[in-house]
Amino acid sequence: MKINANASGTRTIEISTEQLCTIQRYSLFERITGSMGIVDEEALEKLRCTVRSLIASQEDDSKALLQLALVLYDDNMKSLGLSNLIECYNSWLAQQPQDEPANPQE
Repeated sequence: MKINANASGTRTIEISTEQLCTIQRYSLFERITGSMGIVDEEALEKLRCTVRSLIASQEDDSKALLQLALVLYDDNMKSLGLSNLIECYNSWLAQQPQDEPANPQE
């Protein structure tokens, strides 16, 4: 999947199902925005810090988090990209079976 990283659509960022599963596994979009629901640079920085902290605290394999960090630290990732990532994630989540979390390795 690709998300637009800018308003004109000339810059995109590739998102994998595994990265969406990582977001779900760690509930990374829970309370990412403020009370107004606005996705801004502060929300992006908060998410980056959260992922960085999770990677640092992992005792086992953190490959999935590292792959997600590549997306979050992409030079093109700004608040619009994060907003589109959240929208992509919500669309993907709506397509998942409700009784079990998605597992990309099945």
